Amino acid sequence: MVHLGGARLVTEVADKIGVGVHFNPFVSWNRKMFKYGVVQMRDLLKDVLCWERFYLSGRLQKPIHIVIDNLDIANANSVNLRAAISAALLFLPSEFTEEDLYSKVCSLSYIGDLRMLFAEDKNKVKKIVTGQFNLFHSIYKPFLEEYEAKKLLGLSSTSNGQIEVFQDCNLSAASSLVSSLSPAIRNQMGMKLGEKTKMSETGQIIKDVAFSSREEAAKCLQGILRRRVMISSARQAISGLLTSGGINASRYLAKKMSKAWKSWR
Repeated sequence: MVHLGGARLVTEVADKIGVGVHFNPFVSWNRKMFKYGVVQMRDLLKDVLCWERFYLSGRLQKPIHIVIDNLDIANANSVNLRAAISAALLFLPSEFTEEDLYSKVCSLSYIGDLRMLFAEDKNKVKKIVTGQFNLFHSIYKPFLEEYEAKKLLGLSSTSNGQIEVFQDCNLSAASSLVSSLSPAIRNQMGMKLGEKTKMSETGQIIKDVAFSSREEAAKCLQGILRRRVMISSARQAISGLLTSGGINASRYLAKKMSKAWKSWR
């Protein structure tokens, strides 16, 4: 299909069937195999800032290296990172390790991913975090310090150089975390749980999500993320099949399933 329709058809399939990004797997360069994706910048920014599809935003919550940044994606992504750490904190108990936090952040984009049922390594999240722990630390340290300054977290260094984290689990702290989530997620939570109005620091009246407990907010958030990831992963799988062709798609899936099966042995 790619050869028959060219780039225009690939773009249409990626936008209308997939989630706005087209991946080319099995690209050989300098004796190494690569996979790269192509996406329109407006789609990337929309997902990073709003978690509209929670696909590219999930990938950018993990360590990345930006080669050229003409649109200040790095700055926009700080909104995404703050939302990711806020979501992870809602799911975590009152005490946990720094590694627990990064594992929870990393797992957000896999909640509901259909591939995790049969085509992904069950230890994928742990391998990502342990293999890039220092990079996760450098990315999320400013947000940990920010939340510590706001009295939402307490940080304590351990003997092995990691950080032990203690968080305030009361309703006020949970509301603060929810307020840092993306607008699209907050709106959906508001539709499910109800909304309340409050006065901002500048005197502006704003709407906030109404919930009676931290657990209620976390359960609602989990359901929303699960559905978004499930839909996005399914749409992207179909898009990849149509644009990459049956042979490449089958080859890619076979490699994924082989890794998954080995991890379950």
